[in-house]
Amino acid sequence: MICPATGEAAVVDPTEAYPVMAAVEKNNARLTTVLCTHHHQDHIGDIPMLQERLSDLEVVCHVSDKNRIAQATNYVDEGDAVRVGNLQGRVLATPGHTTGSICYHFNEHLFSGDTLFGAGCGRLFEGTPAQMYSSLNDKIALLPEATQIYFGHEYTSKNLAFARTVEPGNEHIEEYRARVGGGGMKSTPTTLRLEKLVNPFLRCDSEEIRETVREKGGSADDPREVFAFLRQLRNDF
Repeated sequence: MICPATGEAAVVDPTEAYPVMAAVEKNNARLTTVLCTHHHQDHIGDIPMLQERLSDLEVVCHVSDKNRIAQATNYVDEGDAVRVGNLQGRVLATPGHTTGSICYHFNEHLFSGDTLFGAGCGRLFEGTPAQMYSSLNDKIALLPEATQIYFGHEYTSKNLAFARTVEPGNEHIEEYRARVGGGGMKSTPTTLRLEKLVNPFLRCDSEEIRETVREKGGSADDPREVFAFLRQLRNDF
């Protein structure tokens, strides 16, 4: 992410330093900020190498990850502002994948880490189903539908295959599967509008999904129960 006015740049979850620095140099930008969505090594791996090159680099993470991301210099929580040059965003605290998972919302762009994927969501390594349900449906789903969402892993093809099993009558899933194909194409960014049409974890009130949950032995009385059952089905898919 590059501020056009100042040339200052930020990178989200830098697993590797080389492609980051190559992109910065290609765009004649100046890397000033690292935005961490959570503490997992596949998202923070090369922060030390970037800091070796850029000693004044700001590294942002959730306040609860202070002791888990040793390189962090700035700790944030729900609603806090983050700046990259003249660009200003805000933090969404989205526990579920981990307890310290956060997303960064800059105007019409959301960087969701491992909280929301294309047609799916992250596994619950530390948080609860209720927390992840709320992070997705009570926070992210309330953003403008045109919001472009950049996620941390390319699981869209398999997520759509799973979505088809729980909502086989959803024509939007089939249409999107045809576009994505077997997983060879990049599907990020997605949009919130599209996710509301195909992502089962944003569709826990779908009658067809609720019926699937009942048929498989789950409770569909509460959307949070539907969510928890769907997440377990996806774990085993």
